[in-house]
Amino acid sequence: MLKKKLKECPDCGSKNIFHNREKGETVCRECGLVIEDRMVDFSQEWREFDDDTGPSKRRTGAPSSHTSYDQGLGTEIGSSSDYYKLGGKDKDKFFRLRKWQYRISTAIERNLKVALAELKRVSSFLKLPKQVEEEAARIYRLAVQRGLVRGRSMESVVAGALYAACRRHEVPRTLDEMGEASGIEKKEIGRTYRFITRELEISIRPSNPSDYIPRFASALKLSPETQSKSVEILEMARKVELTSGRGPTGIAAAALYVASLIHGEKRTQREVADVAGVTEVTIRNRYKELIKKLNLTKEVEKHKKK
Repeated sequence: MLKKKLKECPDCGSKNIFHNREKGETVCRECGLVIEDRMVDFSQEWREFDDDTGPSKRRTGAPSSHTSYDQGLGTEIGSSSDYYKLGGKDKDKFFRLRKWQYRISTAIERNLKVALAELKRVSSFLKLPKQVEEEAARIYRLAVQRGLVRGRSMESVVAGALYAACRRHEVPRTLDEMGEASGIEKKEIGRTYRFITRELEISIRPSNPSDYIPRFASALKLSPETQSKSVEILEMARKVELTSGRGPTGIAAAALYVASLIHGEKRTQREVADVAGVTEVTIRNRYKELIKKLNLTKEVEKHKKK
């Protein structure tokens, strides 16, 4: 739409205002004052009623995206249907031009073309939102431009960029899940992630254990009441600084285990550990800390007897 229409002329006070969409001007018809010029019309320029006339009327393409090596700004020379309209020499010229267009000239572009395809694959495997994929592609592009990829495998940098993007958008994904999707060891992804965020000066807040609760509760098929109770336990643990210095997945899984016992939806420590990607020992240790520090022993024991 155009900018908000004026009700009257600021010079003569006339309400006879004309909006010239072709010139992008707002003019007073009484005194001729040009009130505004170079206005931008953000509305749709035309409408399409069928597939035949649509492409010929379009002037714009898809929005730019960091997930394409050329950020989606590249153009394509002709299409396969144009081939049949050309003569012998023109056909050769057509294929020669397309060949040179597809040929990528710089090392950075070649790296991006392969790496961003891998990034899309891992993102699809983890079912990550589009905005996380875009952020990860932007981080990887910056890493390539700064020369941070040298000496490291492309896959580990891709996984590190994706993990950093997940942390920035507060999308809970563990290093174990990232390692399973990318085929890279968890320790290597962690090292690359820390190196990238340090060199690119990306500020990332610590993970919130509560972000993992919905996923874990859904996998364990626990009720909303148990899920709410686990979040309440985590909030109590945060107030007594019990979550500091402990892995967010371990403390979240332990809180969910305690809440399941309180609400009579018993799950074994093995089941909870498998879903959270931690060991039974971690669940057991965090469980003991929670019930001791938060005085939940009586409440847990009461429901255990039922």
